[in-house]
Amino acid sequence: MTAKGRDTKPHVGIYGRRNVGKSSLINALVGQDIAIVSDIAGTTTDPVKKSIEVHGLGPLIFIDTAGIDDTGELGQLRIKKSMAALKLIDLAILVLSDNRFDSFEAELVKEFGVLDIPFILVHNKSDVNPLTPSIREEIRNRTGKEITEYSALHSEEYNSELLRVIKNAMPATAMKSRGLIGDLVSQGDIVLLITPIDIEAPEGRLILPQVQVIRDILDNDCTAIVLKEREVDAFLRRTGIKPALAITDSQVFLKADASIPRDIPLTSFSIVLARQKGDFEEYLKGTPKIGELKDGDRILLLESCTHNVSCDDIGRVKIPRWITNFTGKNLEFDNVAGLDSFPRPIEDYALVIQCGGCMVTHRQLVNRLKEPKKHSIPVTNYGMAIAYVHGIFNRATEPFTGKTEKAGDLL
Repeated sequence: MTAKGRDTKPHVGIYGRRNVGKSSLINALVGQDIAIVSDIAGTTTDPVKKSIEVHGLGPLIFIDTAGIDDTGELGQLRIKKSMAALKLIDLAILVLSDNRFDSFEAELVKEFGVLDIPFILVHNKSDVNPLTPSIREEIRNRTGKEITEYSALHSEEYNSELLRVIKNAMPATAMKSRGLIGDLVSQGDIVLLITPIDIEAPEGRLILPQVQVIRDILDNDCTAIVLKEREVDAFLRRTGIKPALAITDSQVFLKADASIPRDIPLTSFSIVLARQKGDFEEYLKGTPKIGELKDGDRILLLESCTHNVSCDDIGRVKIPRWITNFTGKNLEFDNVAGLDSFPRPIEDYALVIQCGGCMVTHRQLVNRLKEPKKHSIPVTNYGMAIAYVHGIFNRATEPFTGKTEKAGDLL
């Protein structure tokens, strides 16, 4: 299991009307006053993320949202933000109270279905106004779900059952990430990591994809050797070590391709992450579309995090330059950081290029790509696109397509 970044933990969205006790439920579950609670309707305005360790579940990120029945112009904006947060979550908790399940709840359940979001129903304040048998049956008929009774005021009596329901409803893919390289190596193998230290490298540390891969190597009882690109040739010549796999930063693909013998599988950090989190088959199909780009085509580059942009930024400078040089076409490029909305209608783009996604969850990344796929717009990945324009796409993807035999440990 790979190390999880700050926002790659499972996300749980808390939804419901104003004053049903959404914030109280979060506080009661974790035994801390982390969400503001008030009798005044509409206390929670914008969706608020809280990273919490929940007994029996591990680290989760709860998203406390505004009431779905908010009113007025500001209220509609709050609802819009709450609905936008649906694309971030792995599981939804719809909180009810006072035996109410009407159009607000029904529309939200419908939206859960459209976005394929698992959800549970919780009836809060059951110590004051228990759920009636008739309402329970009506809710079961309308949603196909059982409803869990709860009281935030007396949470010690209800928490164990609610936690059991949450655990059972949480998708397995959210609780345990697919490994990065476990199926490519065996116990005791040596994995060579090529990590340039340049203007884009953070001061005093490695970037998150490199850290995640190192952790996965250790989890699979293998040995990681980390080198800068200019040290690879001398290291291989001096030691005689033949790694089972080499993984490089995408921007030095050409140097790595020249340095790593052909019988050693070679790929990039971005491609490894693409297989774990993205739609790998769609990337494989979409990448060759780079060769079909025409003058005037517009390309959208999606970064899943925000960072300081350097003068030679990989997504904003290098990839556009490499693609332009490769195609010889006059192209337009747009960049989006984080999970912000697209700057233009998706139909305006001839190609979408997604980063590795080290800072987001699998569901968030998949949801990000639903719109271009819906409109049959080809999608690819930073590492695959870089490999393609440098003429080494087949080699960079061979470790995952079964075309290359795994090398041994020593020459």
